[in-house]
Amino acid sequence: MTACAIENGTAEATGAAGDAEVPGGTVLEDGAPDDPPDGAGGPGGAPLGAAPATLPVAPAFTISADGSYAARLALANVAADPPDGAGGAGGAWFVERWTLGGPEPYAVPLPLDQPEEPDSEVLPLADGRVLILRRVADRHTVSLLYPTGPATGELPLGSVESAELTLLPPSPDGVSAYALSAGARTTSVWLVAGGAFGPEPVAEIPGHCSGGVWLDRAGRMLALDREMPGGGPVKAIAVDLERGGEVSPLLQIAPDSNDRLLLADPDSGLLLIRSDAPGHDRLGWGVLGSCLPVRFPECLRPADVAVTPFAVQPGQMLMPESCAVALRIDGAAGSWVGVWRPAGRRLHQLAAPEGWQAGHGVWTRDGVLGLPYAAGDVACGVALLEAPADGERGVWPSSATGAGSGMQPSADVAPLPVCKPVPLGQAALTGRLVPG
Repeated sequence: MTACAIENGTAEATGAAGDAEVPGGTVLEDGAPDDPPDGAGGPGGAPLGAAPATLPVAPAFTISADGSYAARLALANVAADPPDGAGGAGGAWFVERWTLGGPEPYAVPLPLDQPEEPDSEVLPLADGRVLILRRVADRHTVSLLYPTGPATGELPLGSVESAELTLLPPSPDGVSAYALSAGARTTSVWLVAGGAFGPEPVAEIPGHCSGGVWLDRAGRMLALDREMPGGGPVKAIAVDLERGGEVSPLLQIAPDSNDRLLLADPDSGLLLIRSDAPGHDRLGWGVLGSCLPVRFPECLRPADVAVTPFAVQPGQMLMPESCAVALRIDGAAGSWVGVWRPAGRRLHQLAAPEGWQAGHGVWTRDGVLGLPYAAGDVACGVALLEAPADGERGVWPSSATGAGSGMQPSADVAPLPVCKPVPLGQAALTGRLVPG
């Protein structure tokens, strides 16, 4: 079963006209230039023609599934006293929790007696506790951190003996946390929080898996990108965690293409895909359960920059073409924000707030994008960006309570509806996931 397939002939458009067919049947949007992007280029009008710079490794930053909390590794300056008495300064990493779901965002430091390693991973739960995954020799330990007055409480959950263990995105249920242990021939999915007896394996999948995208709001259906033992193309698969890790094919755009899933929206069924089916890696979109082929918009491949989607507007029931998608754009000038809708066929490029936690943000149902940032004397802030219509430029809200920069605290995010999970092996191409 495939969620999206390549077409052998001409397809009916789903909100855009003028599509062209290319050899092999891949449907592309027309090659005519899109409308000029908002502004002259990157932030501050920086040109887009320069080659992208090498991106630094950013410290861990994760937003909870409901958008109410975030967590990151922050760096504190620590006074040093060398033996020679010359003095000096160093840095110590500690966990910091951001509260985003109230009337005003604020940060709570969660330091312990020992500093954290910079490669530790953090994940906030819906109750405000923060899970931290630490590497200790050839194993990984899992703990929950929480504020206890002036101190930090720690609840050890156990450890996993694995050379490689990576946290998956926050589970939609808000109380569970999963991690991926990928080997050359098999990959294990671990439930590291939310179980009864500490970390436990819940699925063993043949092949080397990476990525991780949730397909429903119950935390049951997980999409992974898999390469089979012995090599071959990478294909996205769906894993049913309530049926012992049962695997179903998810993306089969072309027999030899590498097809990875980047984002999925359970409300609308919109899928954001990266595939080399058109001849080289490109961003595309499709609809879960649709008979129509994956489309690869020209506007999503501006020259000399890297474009990565990171958030989809929720609540657009069965209207994937109208969903606003937020994208991180990386170039020589730095990182900035893109906003795009499948129906609009236009990439809006907008400057990001100073200190943006690049590649992270949360949409409201009304099309307002909250971008977390920390800069200057603002230790924890959220800049609000109204999704532009496809005929206008982006707008930073400018209410009387906001500063001239347009950076304002976020409002409370309404909980999203629960979608009835449907095993993809039973979801025909002619249908879509329908909320239950």
